[in-house]
Amino acid sequence: MTTIESIRALEILDSRGHPTIAVRVRLTGGIIGTAAVPSGASTGAFEAIERRDGNKKRYGGKGVLDVVASVNTEINECLKGFSIFDQTGIDNRLIALDGSDNKSRLGANAILGTSLACARAAAQTLGIELYRYLGGAGPVIMPCPMFNVLNGGAHADNSIDFQEFMIRPHGAPSFAEALRWGVETYQALRTLLKKKGRIISVGDEGGFAPNLASDDEALDLLVDAITQAGYKPGAEISIGLDCAASELYDEKEKRYIEKKRRERKEKYESRTTDEQIAYLQHLVSRYPIDSIEDGLSEKDWDGWHTLTKTLGTSIQIVGDDLFVTNPKFLERGIAEKSANAILIKLNQIGTLTETIQTIQRARRVGWRTVVSHRSGETEDTFIADLSVGLSCGQIKTGAPCRSERTAKYNRLLFIEDIENGNSTFLDTNREQLAVSKR
Repeated sequence: MTTIESIRALEILDSRGHPTIAVRVRLTGGIIGTAAVPSGASTGAFEAIERRDGNKKRYGGKGVLDVVASVNTEINECLKGFSIFDQTGIDNRLIALDGSDNKSRLGANAILGTSLACARAAAQTLGIELYRYLGGAGPVIMPCPMFNVLNGGAHADNSIDFQEFMIRPHGAPSFAEALRWGVETYQALRTLLKKKGRIISVGDEGGFAPNLASDDEALDLLVDAITQAGYKPGAEISIGLDCAASELYDEKEKRYIEKKRRERKEKYESRTTDEQIAYLQHLVSRYPIDSIEDGLSEKDWDGWHTLTKTLGTSIQIVGDDLFVTNPKFLERGIAEKSANAILIKLNQIGTLTETIQTIQRARRVGWRTVVSHRSGETEDTFIADLSVGLSCGQIKTGAPCRSERTAKYNRLLFIEDIENGNSTFLDTNREQLAVSKR
């Protein structure tokens, strides 16, 4: 009744209209667990490899029929008859079957889809919520949402080089109220943009994607939107940045360049590492910014140490491309004090077990953890349960717009309701930052 009978995959579409896979795990007792796999546009160089067919006659080479075939044959045969409750054993078998260092043979998309579908099937077999299966019977902490309300970088066809300008309603009393605060601020931002004659079309993650003159203009708009929605900038709703600086870094010149402006033959900034850090420090001094993700390139390790030393005692310094949810890179970051928080993306590492190990290791040294979606998403809500089950405290899943984003927020509303007043919404700004303890 609790062993794997069959595993099947299907080619489906993500939120950008590109193929991805969904996996169904059927148990001998008839229960079926499913999972769909997201895809990123701005990816770290050391992420687990997402496998594509490369056949230009289908979906411009982005098809995943070969990945589907791998799930239906090799993975199906490998796991048939295996206990659904041995998640570590399942994931280790998948890693061994792949045999590569970066999951490139079978594809991280094939492995992750299987791994997550197995976890869902196990939770359903026990008749419990997925977040309880992942985290046990302890107290429930609802995550602070980080709404990407202005899109730029690789997520939008506009003039903004920084990838995400986020609002963080950390001062709310509950997740439901944090969501309301975020939605009201998002709608206030829409009104402001319309009054200024700016476009209000949205980028990949649901945030508005107007052409703006500078980062300061974007940040001024956010402060105004927070205020007009009736909230206090900094005290109730703060601002987070995802600079995606690996996309801006010029290896040859060893400088951070506003590449979109350069491509448009506009005046652009070109900064050394020290100048980039000074620029971020300037923004933090002017605006209620309390979180900076990927402020420097994934290859600029010395710079990350300096950035964390400079700003890490007062704000959250989040590594995404630097760590790619990989325990090996996290260990280096801990040793070198390269950040005080890590972004968690399941498909960067490729299995649930490795993801949990990374979260637990980060939390043991006092680092914050932020569970994140990808720019190419599906309606799958696994990350909502993961953020609650592992008490991560924060979640990034885009603007309160587009169903692949709102599905995660709605799932969190259901979880908070299921707990019926027994959950806690953590004000992350009241937590002492890990780097300040050293």
